[in-house]
Amino acid sequence: MTKPNYFANIPAHVRYSDITPNAKLLYAEITALLQMNGVCFASNKYFSTLYNKNKTTISRWISELKQKGFIKITYTYKEGTNEIDNRYIQICYDGIDKNKRGVLAKMLKNNNTINNTNLTDSNKKGRFKKPTIDEVKNYCILRKNNIDAEAFIDFYESKNWQIGKNKMKDWKACVRTWERREINSPQTMSKIDKHLNEYEKGKKYL
Repeated sequence: MTKPNYFANIPAHVRYSDITPNAKLLYAEITALLQMNGVCFASNKYFSTLYNKNKTTISRWISELKQKGFIKITYTYKEGTNEIDNRYIQICYDGIDKNKRGVLAKMLKNNNTINNTNLTDSNKKGRFKKPTIDEVKNYCILRKNNIDAEAFIDFYESKNWQIGKNKMKDWKACVRTWERREINSPQTMSKIDKHLNEYEKGKKYL
């Protein structure tokens, strides 16, 4: 898989902690993947592929970060079930000196600007590249729509990523087209409201 080229940050309180070096590296990766709302949506499968480690190992690193209070994890569940729908990883500022907290927040903000510029422009340059489920999911949550990322991927995989007889040029434009088709549905609006409520609850941890 293509490796991200964003900046990563490991503040001193994490760098000099007694967690394993790989857990510190994962913390840095999380900072590199944060979006403008301060949340990382990447799955253990994504990290597993990125670092060529099994998901059990990734889970152990995440547990180290969580137990030390370096990250906060929030889950949302599929309606009427105990099945996890989304996982949100957020950076915790508790226990960080107030001045250092401001420096870290500024670093993350600058990095988020780079990340989102890449999210916006990635399909405007070069040849078309199929998005991953995480990329579609992140973009949909960023736009606060209700599109199912897996359904989107499956649909266009079945079409060989073509629009009619032409090869797709911009998958984000297709997401926005799906969004316009579904936005007036009462069921869609209800689900969007639910998602926004979950997001608002998670914001207090930023």
